[in-house]
Amino acid sequence: MTSNIDTKKMYEFCKIPVDQIEGHPELKVKIKIYETKDDVYQWVAQDMLEEVIRNNDNGKTTRWILPCGPTKQYPYFVKWVNEKKVNLKHVHVFHMDDHLDWQGRPISLDNPFSYEGWMRKNFYGLIEDTLNVPEGQRHFPSVFSIEEISHEIEKVGGIDTTYGGIGYRGLIAYNEEPRSPWYSVSIDEYKESKTRIVHLNDDTLIALSQRATGGCSHIIPPKAITLGMKDILSSRRIRFISDTGAWKRTVIRYFLFGDPTIEYPVTLTQDHPDVMVVVDRDTALPPLGN
Repeated sequence: MTSNIDTKKMYEFCKIPVDQIEGHPELKVKIKIYETKDDVYQWVAQDMLEEVIRNNDNGKTTRWILPCGPTKQYPYFVKWVNEKKVNLKHVHVFHMDDHLDWQGRPISLDNPFSYEGWMRKNFYGLIEDTLNVPEGQRHFPSVFSIEEISHEIEKVGGIDTTYGGIGYRGLIAYNEEPRSPWYSVSIDEYKESKTRIVHLNDDTLIALSQRATGGCSHIIPPKAITLGMKDILSSRRIRFISDTGAWKRTVIRYFLFGDPTIEYPVTLTQDHPDVMVVVDRDTALPPLGN
């Protein structure tokens, strides 16, 4: 496979000083840059909290697509929900992805790579019962009913906000670049992608093993189930979060300034009417010289 990235353009926007980013005339996506990682996660948690309170006050349901990575916003959100007694009974949560074993089957909930297991323990499990999201409103993608989560999104009237991270090469959930010399997928086709089972790309397996298992890639479940781009793009708002420093500096720059390409799937959200990325200053630094 060969890349269609214009490297000359990439080199140019990878050298833009961080202090010139937010007001840059060629910016394609809104960006907030905070000084620290903690600032980023508090902003996300506050944004989530305010959306629930606003919808509760107006008698509306809150519909989210949420990630299990990044996760450091959740302790703040849970703490504030419990302290302020914010009612989550009218919240629907659609979880964007989860790991599968090499045969495409679910892994156990006690596996450290089970996103459902993590969220049940560290998100729902820490919210007061009287305030918590009802069990029937916690939607996890399932290989046994692969269309169900999209149907549930339609039933509740669509998604208010998608919150998510951005992978090293621009993945959203586990919507990665398809890499094969034997078939191709157009940008328009990819935007219409649905919930599906995927084999994780090699660089994603490396990134996960580097961050979580000391480089032991054999422990990483190699497949996943992911919501498709169609459900994500249907959200009224999209909010991306990144605080991974040097590992994500190039993808953030390409998202902000590059052309739409399946090589960086996150760029397919550039024409969404309300998309924004929130990063810490370290992640916003120029990849090619500070």
